[in-house]
Amino acid sequence: MCEYCGCQSLTSIDELTREHDEVVRLISHLRSAHRAGDTARMARTARGIAAVLGPHTQVEEHGLFPALAADFPDRIAALEAEHRQVDAVLAEAADGVVPADPMWPDRLMAAMDLLRDHILKEQDGVFPAALALLGTEEWEAVEAERARVGGALAARSAD
Repeated sequence: MCEYCGCQSLTSIDELTREHDEVVRLISHLRSAHRAGDTARMARTARGIAAVLGPHTQVEEHGLFPALAADFPDRIAALEAEHRQVDAVLAEAADGVVPADPMWPDRLMAAMDLLRDHILKEQDGVFPAALALLGTEEWEAVEAERARVGGALAARSAD
């Protein structure tokens, strides 16, 4: 994805970007499962996406976004609303459930389209803005939130 502004040189942004990359990879698996009509595989993959997005969203909403909200209140509010939309559809497959709603696969794919656009907004807008605007104290808050919630990718690499 984005590499033009140098924001990935910051550990916090690099980790968020790697999580975005993993989500995009998992979305490609969802697409093939959707084409095959394999709702059970879609549900498993949705749980994998949710596992990555859980700590990722926490870091953004409790570390990164508060530092940018004063400068971009409407954009940050919109991004948080998109988080809720995506999370709601993913949550339907939580706890090993394969959603019975025959419309869920299409709603999931629509949510993934929204998520892809959302990722681009963050990588092309939020991350470069954060690089330009945030000071040491704000970056420390982002890093503290990451330390508090961990991350799905770090847990996978420890296995």
